[in-house]
Amino acid sequence: MFKVTNVYVIGLFATIGGLLFGCDISSMSGLVSNQTYMDYFGVADSPAKAGAVVAVMSAGSFVGALVAGVLSDKLGRKETILIAAICWIIGSTLMCAAQNLGMLIVGRIINGFAVGGASMVVPVYQSEIAPRNIRGRIVSFQQWAITWGILIQYLVQYGCSYVPGADTGNTAVFRIPWGIQMIWGIGLAIFILGFPQSPRWLADKDRWDECLATLADLHAGGDINNEEVQFEYREIQAAVKFDREQGANSYIECFKQGYAGRTILGMCIQMWSQLTGMNVMMYYITFVFQGAGLQGNTANLTASLVQYILNVLMTIPAILYLDRWGRRPTLIYGAAAMSIFLFIVGAIMGGRGHAVVTDNPSVNWSLDPSDKSSSIALIVMIYLFVCSFATSWGPCSWTYPAEIFPLRIRSKAVALATATNWAFNTGLAEWAPPMMEAIQYKAYFFYACMNLAACIHVYLACPETKGRTLEEVDVLFTSGVPAWKSSHVASEELAAKIEATEDEKPADVTA
Repeated sequence: MFKVTNVYVIGLFATIGGLLFGCDISSMSGLVSNQTYMDYFGVADSPAKAGAVVAVMSAGSFVGALVAGVLSDKLGRKETILIAAICWIIGSTLMCAAQNLGMLIVGRIINGFAVGGASMVVPVYQSEIAPRNIRGRIVSFQQWAITWGILIQYLVQYGCSYVPGADTGNTAVFRIPWGIQMIWGIGLAIFILGFPQSPRWLADKDRWDECLATLADLHAGGDINNEEVQFEYREIQAAVKFDREQGANSYIECFKQGYAGRTILGMCIQMWSQLTGMNVMMYYITFVFQGAGLQGNTANLTASLVQYILNVLMTIPAILYLDRWGRRPTLIYGAAAMSIFLFIVGAIMGGRGHAVVTDNPSVNWSLDPSDKSSSIALIVMIYLFVCSFATSWGPCSWTYPAEIFPLRIRSKAVALATATNWAFNTGLAEWAPPMMEAIQYKAYFFYACMNLAACIHVYLACPETKGRTLEEVDVLFTSGVPAWKSSHVASEELAAKIEATEDEKPADVTA
């Protein structure tokens, strides 16, 4: 059996789990307006049914995230990722072979279960193996993998849209992409076998020698006497001791005194990440560009492709600099920027657009195709919105919830946060087409207001976590320091409080 100990390699390949998420997003976005797909599965005349096909994946992901929260504590982070990979292979097989709408929905539910499980456990696994100084970078790989999954799957679908008969009954237009996507599940299942267990999970299972050896392999080339390894090992020991004094963990425990506020905060971060409107853009981008006045399949697919490429490229700055920028500024400025761009999009659509009648009831308000300047301005604003999300909430909404919880409830609390993501993903995927049909361009104003609310909430409620160990972050949350002053608390002060847990609960920390 091969063995991998390089943190960057582990963090990168573990995020194939994120690639599954991205593949599933664009496995439908390129097809929702394809005539062969709509006719074959009977969704051409029903926005609600079309939305349901998209939404069932998110519903499966909601369940998968909650189940993974239990499995990752019982079986381990690695084993849970392996189960998710196997489920993905099964779901993709069913989708590829789908003969009717029911079979397609079952395949998408199983795929959703896999994606939900992977999206919950991969950030936890990454945060638990990464050194504190690069933890943000390592966990950000999750979002980068999502963007790559979206782009790769979209390119496959873009190519398949040109197979003979793509719009006149040739089902290869959707079977080929759905078959190819199972490759990523096979790759993940193979690679995860050579990865180490989470040292913090090993500690929680009293496998202390393995915990120390794994920390040494990950952070010091196998040297168990390394100063940083010993420092982190002692912090884990103190944290596990304190956690066990608090009793057994469960989902109910996440909402008890001392943890409820943090659990709700993690859930809110994932809720806001959906209410930014980004995934609606991903799922229904062809609808958006039709409303922008673009005509023809090629024009819409090309404009969508540019968006997906920007999504990949603009995630790179966050990977490189999130540990320098900090989580709070990234989330605050990102939400503010997205709010501004969406207000502008809504203003352009409202001021220059008009009601139209199309074959798609969700596209009933559009710019005039001859109004090139307005169309270009609107598309540019959408691209800027995507870039803003990619450099901020995209990676940070996965990083932040994975690092704010103590070990004893981390898996289940992150599962609740991830399940919240999928609950809102489900609702928005189902709600978006009827919403666009009912309130037209005003939908952009709704998402703009949600971004503004997210900006305010983060400022008031989210302490800064950059540069701190997971155990120090735990102490920071119990310190009583206001979120907007948290950056001024020294890590050395927090570390001293952790040492004190050998004898007593940490005292308050002051800014």
